[in-house]
Amino acid sequence: AGLDRFPLLGISQGAAVSIEYAARHPDRVSHLILFGGYTAGWRHTATPAQAREREAVMVLTETRWGQTNPSFRHMFSQTFMPDATLEELAWFDEFQRNTTSADNAVRFLNAFANIDVRHRLKDIQCPTLVIHCRGDLRIPMPSGRAIAAEIAGAEFVGLDSNNHLLLGREPASSEFVSEIRRFLLG
Repeated sequence: AGLDRFPLLGISQGAAVSIEYAARHPDRVSHLILFGGYTAGWRHTATPAQAREREAVMVLTETRWGQTNPSFRHMFSQTFMPDATLEELAWFDEFQRNTTSADNAVRFLNAFANIDVRHRLKDIQCPTLVIHCRGDLRIPMPSGRAIAAEIAGAEFVGLDSNNHLLLGREPASSEFVSEIRRFLLG
């Protein structure tokens, strides 16, 4: 896009990628916005039982992802959007199947299970806004609070939603946009 300096938005696992980018390129990132993020994948933080469950999900992703029967993806989708309607979940199930292969889905899960940028939080130099949904089932809100606490001067905003991915119809979606505008435009 030819931009020398820009605000950067990282959502979910994209928050960790955005943290690393902002730490490596402080001259390029004017503002950092992190939504529903985490700094260390489950291979760094999970209990043995949680690790076993996550490994099982990776096996199921490899074998069930691309099938027309959405039962596996539906289980996955419900952790992202527990307040979604059946129609919204069906759309997301199909969206997932059509946007990546089973092999790529497993690669993503593996990469983000291993990611660890906790040591980079102290290197963030730009104004930072951390937003997290209070009832997020996928990445619990304490993760967002911890990120904000470790970045000097970061601001934290909690949204009233149970969803990891906001639904356009919920009030938290409008609040998300308003908070970002306020943050960027001062």
